[in-house]
Amino acid sequence: MSPIRRLSAWLTALACLLCLAAPLQAVAAEPLAFPGAQGWAAHTPGGRGGQILRVTTLAADGPGSFRAAVEAKGPRIVVFEVGGVIDLGVQTLRITEPFLTIAGQTAPAPGITLIRGGIDIATHDVIVRHIRVRPGDAGKPLRSGVDFDAISTVRAENVIVDHCSLTWGTDEGLSSSGTRFIEGGRTLEDFRKGTSRRITFSNNLIAEGLAYSSHGKGEHSKGTLVHDHVQDILITGNLYAHNYERNPLFKGGVSGQVVNNLIYNPGTRAAHYNLIAEEWLGHDYATGTMILRGNVLRAGHDTKKLALFMIGGSGDVDLYLDDNLAVDVIGEATIPEIGRYTTAPVKVNRLKTPPALPFGVALLPSAQVQDSVIEKAGATPWNRDPIDRRIVADVVEGRGEIIDSQDEVGGYPQYAQTRKPFVEADWNLDTMEPHAGYERGEPLR
Repeated sequence: MSPIRRLSAWLTALACLLCLAAPLQAVAAEPLAFPGAQGWAAHTPGGRGGQILRVTTLAADGPGSFRAAVEAKGPRIVVFEVGGVIDLGVQTLRITEPFLTIAGQTAPAPGITLIRGGIDIATHDVIVRHIRVRPGDAGKPLRSGVDFDAISTVRAENVIVDHCSLTWGTDEGLSSSGTRFIEGGRTLEDFRKGTSRRITFSNNLIAEGLAYSSHGKGEHSKGTLVHDHVQDILITGNLYAHNYERNPLFKGGVSGQVVNNLIYNPGTRAAHYNLIAEEWLGHDYATGTMILRGNVLRAGHDTKKLALFMIGGSGDVDLYLDDNLAVDVIGEATIPEIGRYTTAPVKVNRLKTPPALPFGVALLPSAQVQDSVIEKAGATPWNRDPIDRRIVADVVEGRGEIIDSQDEVGGYPQYAQTRKPFVEADWNLDTMEPHAGYERGEPLR
């Protein structure tokens, strides 16, 4: 090749690299949702710049309620001038208005706990941080068909659920879903648009899904379900404890990454992938992508024979495994990496090249993951409530079990109502992080 042609080729290649780098630089230059935000949703504005809506009552609805704030229109930041327990009255609170930040960190101790119901996020650009959702069985009979996810995204986009405590779900603790095959859709991209995308679940405590409770199907102690076609989901830094399965589960055609999570005392499944043929009748199967890096699985008293990753159903999956640690109840690495619960000829395509980490993810070695997750996970790690403290202590000590009812572990919390005015000058209203010196309040005993 002549020097001129070589120079021309070099300039063309450089131009291509610059073209590729420009979008990445543009994304990096956008403001983060909050310091440390990660994943494809890391730059969602949430309610930034919108009105400040103060929650002043623990009533389920009406003026000053949490429901009134999240159902308001336009960009908004929900702050709390009251702490305690909000009883949802055996209902799902459905969020349909976009550009919302729920700043549970602003609540006075003991923080905000929602019971006897759950939250569905069915819109775009939502940030939920530092709240507790504890659905429980709500006094409903066994297999009555009344069930709740603690939090679920439903056909949502650009959503972050960060530092929340999600326990006693009667469906799942934390899920991402939508419509499997939207009416009129023909292409894979059509179907992907009908479900959730660009989702981050980070630093949450997802625990004690109720097994034999009010779910109509019977046993349903489940951690996280990521429904068919969901794209660009990051699950990182979470504590999964005492969930029989779905820690997490990716269904058909899902693409996402599971990074640096601690999974303790699962029943028969830790992480797994499952495309169910009956649900895909008349449609070509889509290959899923599941990336598992730096996760820790510790068996507990309820753990049966399993693998770190298991495949079921009828669809293929592209899989990348790196530096995951899986140990039995005496700490020996006897748990295999991959297992099957299907006889269908599904393929696990082992990726050889590590995919790029999602935005903002700093991969920890698996040996550091347990301490990191124990330190950071849950709604108020600086001041955990008694339920979170019990769960975390049991994980550290190797105790605890899968339960059927919240009554087995003390029942719904009954915290006294507390009040503290929200002072805007104490907070960075762009990120809803407190300024230096802000006092979060006395620990709850």
